[in-house]
Amino acid sequence: MEKRTVIAIVLSSLIFLGWIFIQYYMLPPERTQETEQNSSGQAAPQIAPAPVPVPAGDSGETGIAAAGPVNETGIAGSGLTEPVEETAGAGAETAEPMDQEERIAIETDLIQVVLSSAGGDMVSYRLKKHNDKGEPVEMILPAAGENGALRESRAFTLAFGSLEAQPVQSVFRVSKPSPLSVEFSRDFSLAGSGTFTLTKRYEFLPGEYMFRLDVSVDSNSPVSLSFNNAAYTLAFGPQIGPSFQKLDQRYEYRHYYTLINGKRRSERVGEGNPAIIDSRFTWAGIAGKYFTAIVVPDNTLYELVFSARPEPGLSAASRMYLVRPGLDKARANDVFHFYLGPKNQDNMGRYDTGDNGFKLRDQEFSKAASTSGILSPLESLFKLLLQFFYRLIPNYGVAIIFLTLLVKILLFPLTKKSSEMSIKMQILAPKIKELQEKYRDNPAKLNAEMGALYKKEGHNPLSGCLPMLIQMPILFAMYNLFNTHFDLRGAMFLPGWIPDLSLPESVWDFGFPLPLLGWESLRLLPFIYVGSQMLYGLVTQTPDQQGNPSMKIMMYLMPVAFFFILYNVPSGLLVFWIVSNLLTLVQQLALNKYLAKHRPAPAVEAPPVIAPRRKKKR
Repeated sequence: MEKRTVIAIVLSSLIFLGWIFIQYYMLPPERTQETEQNSSGQAAPQIAPAPVPVPAGDSGETGIAAAGPVNETGIAGSGLTEPVEETAGAGAETAEPMDQEERIAIETDLIQVVLSSAGGDMVSYRLKKHNDKGEPVEMILPAAGENGALRESRAFTLAFGSLEAQPVQSVFRVSKPSPLSVEFSRDFSLAGSGTFTLTKRYEFLPGEYMFRLDVSVDSNSPVSLSFNNAAYTLAFGPQIGPSFQKLDQRYEYRHYYTLINGKRRSERVGEGNPAIIDSRFTWAGIAGKYFTAIVVPDNTLYELVFSARPEPGLSAASRMYLVRPGLDKARANDVFHFYLGPKNQDNMGRYDTGDNGFKLRDQEFSKAASTSGILSPLESLFKLLLQFFYRLIPNYGVAIIFLTLLVKILLFPLTKKSSEMSIKMQILAPKIKELQEKYRDNPAKLNAEMGALYKKEGHNPLSGCLPMLIQMPILFAMYNLFNTHFDLRGAMFLPGWIPDLSLPESVWDFGFPLPLLGWESLRLLPFIYVGSQMLYGLVTQTPDQQGNPSMKIMMYLMPVAFFFILYNVPSGLLVFWIVSNLLTLVQQLALNKYLAKHRPAPAVEAPPVIAPRRKKKR
């Protein structure tokens, strides 16, 4: 193999190695950032902590925080001079005190939901067709409590006022207009502004991971509901499921997306740096690796806030706030559609076409499920091919092998071309070495003579490197596919060894993390990968490469470096890589045998003709 080809391979491998390292070890939690400030261009302020709501009786307790000075995080109070008082109100549906929390369970073919009359909050949203440690995935992730018990989380809380206001904790009246809808209502009175009824209505449909939430205010006369120009804040959090140990940006992560004017934007969110978006958006979402929470608001101009403020009992939190502008009228009804479910095209694409129970269309949810970047079309093509092979043989491990085989067949012309150029360079090697010796002190003359030699022989030295560089985008796309494809989650390849292609396999758990490395299990696939890579290097090495330092780097150092980088990657990714190495090995052996038979003989130059000497006459 010619030296330039070796250098090209080394550089390509280093580029890929660096890409993996940067992608998963050096970038902050939000890897594809497009905005570093909120849409108004101002730095985002801190968000004051909001305690978890607790049930409250009907004893005049307030559900809205009173006005106060600027809090410790720098956000001013609501501006109220007196707290809002709750009353049963004249003409209320019931005269009994509402001091007992009631739990309401809703179940469809896809989800199990538990709602609470305390605040009208949601306390559980489980996906029946997706498992987490043998149980349905919980999308409202509970926090760790005392003595190992889980502490309940509450989502879709409502607080009168802006971000610093406390959620309403009091018990609401409950009614069920239909088997799949629940309505919570309670009367409030605002000093100097009369009485109004607040209602939260949830509506669920069969076959939907989406539900509708209506928040309405109803009064006999206009009510001025505005605290710091905000009527109320609707909050989702503290975290989407499934459970995880940490957001390591490989097995689990959180991205924050908005769709504004048809363009998806990634919002930068840190623990002390919330993102505030005050422009109109089509939808906003919090996305994990396999699941997502998305809100589609009505036409009201809500202020949107993403926050990662820490939550006790959770290793990381991800919240979404919708701040409603102030109200000054008798009646208002705000409509929100929330999607809490798997992040895949099959379920999310229905809201692009209108093929859903809520008749939503053109929502472009697919942009929340798609991989970003210029390689997205290529990755989508490989995804379709992977699903095609899975339909033939319903085992994703086998489908990965078939897809890898297909890619190798399609790339065979490039591989063959590269091998032919390598042999051509071996034939030209003696002439090149002769020129290098002859013009070692004259680089300009050497380059000129080398160019003349390549032109005479009809050979382009870059033609052997180009096929390898062309294959790099394919390798990147397949890496992303096998690292993030939703259908690989929970997909078994080999029972007892590789039960889930989306996770690293394990043959022995240490029971503790290894010092420095942090490994907690002994994995077999990384060792098989190193063995396959080195075997390929040994078998395909030509005699003139054995003393080449660059080839030693390729054969030993690069596989070892990749071993440490890839030790904890999903097993589906390593299955692809090992199969690719083995197929390449077989392919190269067959090519070497074929090219050896058709190898052109080196040109033998005719010896110079020497004229015979004439004998001198004596």
